[in-house]
Amino acid sequence: MAEAFPWQAALWQQMATRSQHAHAYLLHGPAGIGKRAFAERLMARLLCLQPQGADACGQCKACHLLAAGTHPDNFVLEPEEADKPIKVDQVRELVSFVVQTAQLGGRKVILVEPVEAMNLNAANALLKSLEEPSGNTVLLLISHQPSRLLPTVRSRCVQQACPLPSAEQSLAWLSANLPEATPEMLAELLELAGGSPLAAKRLHGQGVLELRAQVVDGVKKLLKQQQGASQLAEGWNAVPLQLLFDWFHQWAQLMLRYQLTRDEDGLGPADMRKVVQYLADKTPQGKLLSMQDWLLAQRQKVLGKANLNRVLLLEALLVQWASLPGPG
Repeated sequence: MAEAFPWQAALWQQMATRSQHAHAYLLHGPAGIGKRAFAERLMARLLCLQPQGADACGQCKACHLLAAGTHPDNFVLEPEEADKPIKVDQVRELVSFVVQTAQLGGRKVILVEPVEAMNLNAANALLKSLEEPSGNTVLLLISHQPSRLLPTVRSRCVQQACPLPSAEQSLAWLSANLPEATPEMLAELLELAGGSPLAAKRLHGQGVLELRAQVVDGVKKLLKQQQGASQLAEGWNAVPLQLLFDWFHQWAQLMLRYQLTRDEDGLGPADMRKVVQYLADKTPQGKLLSMQDWLLAQRQKVLGKANLNRVLLLEALLVQWASLPGPG
């Protein structure tokens, strides 16, 4: 059974005990807060033949079939490969499933994650099923970035924001799941993950603290002209592009905030605080705004899985970054 997170308790009681369910829910919130586990737990509850209070019984035929991954009335739609789009042919298969009769005589439940991975044709192919799913069908759509969805997709769902854990809840969960990590490491991981504990655990598995140290060291050497953009771009092969653009975009935001507020407490993580302050003091605001626009545009391409020349893209980023201090 999917893990039950303490920060989801109130929402779980609200949704699991409903006598009537909407035909489609859009469960949204930042990545790494447990939306998939919540959806899987709700899916089990909706398919269970003998639910025990707010949870699935775990013992009936439906629960056994679901646990084995062979439940005939359950359909999970996700990218065929990690970080790839959901294709229109996959959605057509889902549409064929929707029009079938439930084989166990109860509900059919569909889980889609992440919804924003659908390309335009795939999203349009889903609309009819979202609007009028046949029979007793419930669609659970999970989105980490609902702003990227078509308005026609959002409007056909009951939109449900998933609760964020408190810092105390996040650290307690992380400590239990990463017992080898020091409190300082846990705090740093959580900060890099934007407060999302599951994302922090995943980042730990990617060796993010080591990757971050490598990137920060490289940026400092770039600004001191101790290392060139081409050399750095080629040396960052192990760092995921999305992480890089998330970090550079965050640094640009922190610089703009400092220019506007002069608040030294808002300079972000300690590893780049002095650099952020230095660049904010030395960079004309118009130049910084242009840099931020460029970062946002490139980040969208990265998120959209565009076919990018990684080294050339990073060289362009680093050349512009190195030129921030000075006249616009």
